[in-house]
Amino acid sequence: MMRPIEPFMTEFLTGTYKNLTIEQVTRQVYPVWTYSSLVLLIPVLLLTDFLRYKPVIIIQGLTYVTAFLLVIFGSGVHAVQLAFFSYSIATAADVAYFSYIYTVVHASYYQRVTSYVSGAILLGYAVGAVLAQLLVSLGGVSLYCLAFVTVISVSVALITSFFLPMPQNSLFVNGSYYAQQRNSGEDAHDSESQDCYSKVESLMAAKHVGRMFRRLILDCKKCYSSVAVLFFCIWAATGRCGFYQVVGYVQLLWVHIQPHNFTACNGGVDAISTLSGAAATVAVGHVSLEWSLWGELILGGFTLLIAGALFLMDMTDNIWISYACYILFKTFYMQLTTICTFQIAKALNRKCYALVFGMNSFAGTVLQSVLTAIVINTKSLQLTITSQFFIYASYFAAISLLFTVRGVYTVLHMKRPAAGNRAERATDLPEGSRP
Repeated sequence: MMRPIEPFMTEFLTGTYKNLTIEQVTRQVYPVWTYSSLVLLIPVLLLTDFLRYKPVIIIQGLTYVTAFLLVIFGSGVHAVQLAFFSYSIATAADVAYFSYIYTVVHASYYQRVTSYVSGAILLGYAVGAVLAQLLVSLGGVSLYCLAFVTVISVSVALITSFFLPMPQNSLFVNGSYYAQQRNSGEDAHDSESQDCYSKVESLMAAKHVGRMFRRLILDCKKCYSSVAVLFFCIWAATGRCGFYQVVGYVQLLWVHIQPHNFTACNGGVDAISTLSGAAATVAVGHVSLEWSLWGELILGGFTLLIAGALFLMDMTDNIWISYACYILFKTFYMQLTTICTFQIAKALNRKCYALVFGMNSFAGTVLQSVLTAIVINTKSLQLTITSQFFIYASYFAAISLLFTVRGVYTVLHMKRPAAGNRAERATDLPEGSRP
């Protein structure tokens, strides 16, 4: 996660290093990541489980290294597009790492391991952003050097991945398929016909894939049958869409409004927003509240604050106000996505975690692709970057309206039966016990 070039990626691509125009970066380069993620997410999810995680983690490290090497040494739009395609493979493979963790530790350590991983991600990103800002502002280091530091960092991650233990179990597959494979393999060594073994193995694999898809469909239907879980999943998907759209294009907004000869503080802003988001996330874990009653209303209220921050980013010409609004935006989002995550997890069987969170990510990526196609790649619109942020703010305002209305309905619906039960208990009291 320590990738110091990322907070300054737009400046790197549009500066003297690559000489790409803002138009090329906006409409030809950045959308590649969105569209590629949409295509790759589900295949990588299924392939991850079939290969049992570690090979996909190694592929993730390789594609990260490839992406940043292409960013450094590639020239022209097509080379940078290829770099972002490689980057999308790496980000799609995040599911392999998170799933891998749960296969190599006992279930009793899940909560502790999850906190370690979340802490490592936030710390790595924050350290990378702070390092980038210090090197640029105080050390006078070029962005080209930041890109090399990033390559070194992801290369260390790649080398580390080779030493990870190979898991023996799978989250989706109960192990019977692999056992059948081994038994069939042993029988085939005693057989005179290897062709027969190959046909049997292919048939078994086809049956296994068919069973897996049928089970995925049944699990999806069961998981999303709860209306409460469904609404938290809706926020997780729609919020993810808006978050990554804003994060992906905010550097273009800052390039547009920052003064001439201004030393960008993107790294410092990213570090502060990440750490404040982490603090907000930890704070949510210590809040004692009846989330099933008030959760949706809180989502609606804080989403309205997100929309307000984005509206202000759209209207202001002051770079510092824009920075401050972005910090608020990221802090509120990380807080709300934490609420959604533990509310969804509380209602699910542990075996459904990866499925539901994977489907939420896929739904969010589909929405993001649609939003990108409309806002970024529609030639007839040709929206400016400020107009794009007005649309993103309106998008979050619409989400806020939906969840505020739903939250008010939930509160009234759950309070009314409670009041009715209290009245009924009072009516059923013996005559002598009534005041």
